Formats: sequence, C-alpha cells, structure tokens
Amino acid sequence: MSRLADFVRILGRGPSRARSLTRDEAREAMTLILSGAAEREAVGALLMLMRYRGETAAEIAGFVDAARASLGDWTQVSANLDWPSYAAGRSRGLPWFLLSAKLVAGAGYRTVLHGWNSHQGTGADVRAALAGLDIPVADTPSALAEALDGGRIAYLPLEALSPDLFDLLRLRDSLGLRSAVNTVLRVLNPCRATAGVQGVFHPPYRDLQQKAALLLGQPRVMILKGGGGEFERHPSKSVDLYGVLDGVAVSETAMPLTADKRRLADTAPDARDLPALWRGDLDDPFAEAVVTGTAAAALLAAGHAGDMALAQREAVRLWRNRADPQRKCA
Repeated sequence: MSRLADFVRILGRGPSRARSLTRDEAREAMTLILSGAAEREAVGALLMLMRYRGETAAEIAGFVDAARASLGDWTQVSANLDWPSYAAGRSRGLPWFLLSAKLVAGAGYRTVLHGWNSHQGTGADVRAALAGLDIPVADTPSALAEALDGGRIAYLPLEALSPDLFDLLRLRDSLGLRSAVNTVLRVLNPCRATAGVQGVFHPPYRDLQQKAALLLGQPRVMILKGGGGEFERHPSKSVDLYGVLDGVAVSETAMPLTADKRRLADTAPDARDLPALWRGDLDDPFAEAVVTGTAAAALLAAGHAGDMALAQREAVRLWRNRADPQRKCA
C-alpha cells in the first residue's frame, strides 16, 4: 500500500467489513504520515476513525515502531527511566511529580522527562517550573547526554525531539479531540530506557498501554491514572497500578498514604512552592505524600525495590536525605 487512504478504508468501510489495523499496517501508516507523503485530510480521518473505534495495542505498537525509527540520534542517548509528561488542561495543580523525578534521579537513575503541555494555568506550568528545580532543558541529543551525565535528569521538549510528532499532536487544535498520538507519545520511550512510567487520564488506557508495552518488549513500566493524566499519585486515594515488571504484566492496588482529602488541583497554585518544599522551607505533609507516593511507584518501575511497600519506605528515606548542607536544589 502506498496511500494513507488505503488504511482509512480499512478502518471505515462499514460495520461488517471495517477492522483495526495490524501492527505492520499501523507502522506503515505512521511511516507515511511522518514522511510527509500523506494528505492532511487523510491523516485527520485516520486518527478520528481510530478514536471512534478505540485504538488497539497493536496499532499503538506499530505507530511507536515508526515513530522510533524517525528519531535519529535521540535513540542513542543512554537513560534508565523514561518519564513522559503530556497532560493538558487548566484544572491541574502544581506539578509535584517533578520533585518525584528529582528523587529518583538522586537515587542514581538517568531520568528523561519529555513532553508538551497545553492550556495550563499560571503556576501549574511544567516547563515554567523546571528552572526553579535545576532541571535542565535539553534540545539536542548531545545536550541531553551531557545533562544526564551531570545531574541524571533533564527535560526534553517534544518539539525538539520530533517536530513531526509535535505537529501531529497539535492537530487536536483543528480536530477538537485527542487522538492516538497522545497515547503513542506516552509509550514512545525515545531513549529506549529499560524502565518507564506513564500516566493516563482515562482508566481504560492503563490496560491499553500495558498491552502495548508488552508488544514492544518494554521490560519494566508502571502506569497509573494521575492528576490531569500525569504520572502523579493522589496520596489520599487508593490507586490501581498497571505495569510490566521483568517482562510480566502486573497489577496491584496501593492503599492511601494520608487521610487529608485535598485535591491535587489547587485553586491558586504558586510555582514557588515547588523549590520551597524541596528546600524544606514549606511544611506541607500532603504535598510530601504526593511526591513520595509518586516516587515510590517510579522506584518500583526502575527495579529499586521489590514491592510497593518497600518502594514507599525507600522514597520516604530519599526524601528525608534529599537536601545538601546548603539546602539547595540538587
């Protein structure tokens, strides 16, 4: 097949004849899209048909195969933990998960945050918070490798990682709905880290992304429904964890960490609270529980602990020992 319209026809030719794409077909379709050879109308039709039908794990895996093949030198950067951040919406609060990522990096794991976030309110913006936490932004493979060598954590903007995938994601502005591209970016793991974490906004995507991870041969990953779709645990609720540990699908429920019933979305988030909490200048047990609970799930994904209870104890220990003598961000 040489035209994207052929794949649109497979998905949309009628109730009795339409079917989902195979992994090979999805790979070929995404290769066409990323090459620039597909008509814009056909791209929109394909993505919206997939949304209407519900994308399958094989389709996501095929899209990821093609996307990875287009990334060039980014795939050569050595990383231990992949941390996608693609939440959108004005209802999100502070990105406390950035402190969780710093904790995991401090434990020795080369952590790649990557993403793009839209419609975030003042104070809740992920990228605006990076400088105050000494998390560098890396827009070239060499800059990313250097940042990971130096501090074991960096943020990779999607528009630097892949302008073509960024363009596909921004189709939401025209189509009015999210598409399979959102899921692909969460599963992408551009540096092929051995472990990863993934957040979802809608619970059914936990199972979808778990199955896609298995198809892609991802050794370790933890997936949870988090604030705004981020990998961020609400500490006063039980949370269902889906994932893959040493190539085996797993699921478990982690119990609440606190009785405090606050919401993650603050009414007036103040980005200065993030470095203040890290330095110890802000006393907020609920926020600390967000940070350590999220870090625990990431440590479990990374293989730092054998179960969630051990991972939680280790996350608390890392939190208590995080500050240097000058109480600066590490």
